[in-house]
Amino acid sequence: MAADLNDLSAFVTVARAGGFRDAAKLGGVSASSLSEAVRRLEAKLGVRLLNRTTRSIAPTEAGARLLERLTPALGEIEAAIDVVNAFRDRPAGTLRLNVPATVARLVLPSIVTPFLKAYPDIRLEVIVEESFVDVLAAGCDAGIRYDERLEQDMIAVPIGPRVQRFATAASPAYLDARGRPQHPRDLLAHACLRGQFASGAMPIWEFERDGEVVRVDPGGPLVVRLGGAADLAVDAAIAGLGIVSLFEEWLRPHLDSGALEPVLAPWWQSFSGPFLYYPGRRHLPAPLRAFVDFIRN
Repeated sequence: MAADLNDLSAFVTVARAGGFRDAAKLGGVSASSLSEAVRRLEAKLGVRLLNRTTRSIAPTEAGARLLERLTPALGEIEAAIDVVNAFRDRPAGTLRLNVPATVARLVLPSIVTPFLKAYPDIRLEVIVEESFVDVLAAGCDAGIRYDERLEQDMIAVPIGPRVQRFATAASPAYLDARGRPQHPRDLLAHACLRGQFASGAMPIWEFERDGEVVRVDPGGPLVVRLGGAADLAVDAAIAGLGIVSLFEEWLRPHLDSGALEPVLAPWWQSFSGPFLYYPGRRHLPAPLRAFVDFIRN
């Protein structure tokens, strides 16, 4: 008996996500229904497709071979179905974006509401993740990141502000007590509130003025995970615990209110704004095509 297309799709989703719970979040269905679909598919095919442990799920050799063949095939099916959207008055469907927390907070708010108002039949799903990912393997249509140097088969489209800056700031009380740095190297004598990537690496603080670039690696009493816990560092800076470095837009409300004072403002480094990236292929899903057109206009 031929395998059910929904069961095949469930297997691909679970294999890509590496687990039933993560796959359920991506697909908007229950983990139990995905588990049942995979069991049903394995029973029909008469072979185990996934090795299951208490911590992870990985394809067997047979599952890996099936996944390799199914991925492009299901993509073609989705593309074929999506062609019908060309006959609608307005595009419909789900658009899944994979973005870092900074983009979710600083870039998307001014875009999402007008986009969804313009395209009420589109459902937008935003997955927040800090690391650079294979958007297709993550079950997403496109990603947004701050590096335009992507794989050759990726298309990058500017989105949001084209120039941004990293800012450093501290509370006036802290600076009154500890002094105001005049050069980036002065930070080595200060309490600095640091950010950390999921890998455990901490980005160096980088400054630039009149062509001179200075990198410092200061210490301090607090380290937070970049993205989700950044507000904890901001709150700590406002409370006088030390100096924080973050996107200027993130700190701007507190700078304007006076809760934070700029530190080394002439040295704040500018960088290119984010890019929407997606696989370069002839046919784009209608929701993604509408989003690309929207941000380009």
